[in-house]
Amino acid sequence: MKRFILSACLLALALPATSFAHKVWLRPSQTVFSGPEPWVTVDAAVSNDLFYFNHFPLRLDGLEIVAPDGNTVEAQNQSVGKYRSVFDLPLTQQGTYRIAVVHRGAFASFESEGQRRRWRGSAEALQTEIPAGATNVRVTESLGRVETFVTNGAPTLESLEPTGEGIELIPLTHPNDLYSGETAKFRFLVNGKPVPEMEISVVRGETRYRNSQDELHVVTDGNGEFSVTWPEPGMYWLQTSAEDKQTKIPEAQSRRMSYAGTLEVLPQ
Repeated sequence: MKRFILSACLLALALPATSFAHKVWLRPSQTVFSGPEPWVTVDAAVSNDLFYFNHFPLRLDGLEIVAPDGNTVEAQNQSVGKYRSVFDLPLTQQGTYRIAVVHRGAFASFESEGQRRRWRGSAEALQTEIPAGATNVRVTESLGRVETFVTNGAPTLESLEPTGEGIELIPLTHPNDLYSGETAKFRFLVNGKPVPEMEISVVRGETRYRNSQDELHVVTDGNGEFSVTWPEPGMYWLQTSAEDKQTKIPEAQSRRMSYAGTLEVLPQ
């Protein structure tokens, strides 16, 4: 079961949202806090309806949390259930936390014993899972980032520094300072560099209760930047993907990358 869930998550992270019904996401209980030591609870899932866990849990193996001082911290009370994963985080520091699940893996197709076969899993398992003597082997590396942001007290920027790996969102408007009717600006980086003409989908949650996705489509400019004017309050899901040949797996011919972020937009 664990391997099946991992495969499903890797597949969801590697494909663009328009090619499959399932969406991968983190949803914090709220994003803006105040007090000496509040806690946030985060749900993590792969689902048909945004922010309703009805398909698979998102595994937390790649959970990475950067605290306001720029150091990593550990989540507490991690649990993987039938339809969702969940964890708690005490916000002991003042400022902004970046909460992400980063999945690194591989896909392979090959011919063995006269049949065309497919495999997906971790890069470490690649060598043992493809049979000796397999032919027409094609390997694709996958790198997916699913993230959200929460702030205790005044917003800060230290946790938002890019790592230079895969697709990363650089908020030019702070991600916990978003209000309906206002325009927010962001930049996407791939391997630490801005990328023009990236296609981005933005969807407000609660899709279970409306007949259309009401999806917004935006494209990055020459500086990798884009803007979103929020039509109404709510939790929003932002997604994009890219592909290149800058692989870290020697056997891989290409690399697929994906990004999915959850942002809360507050009323005026």
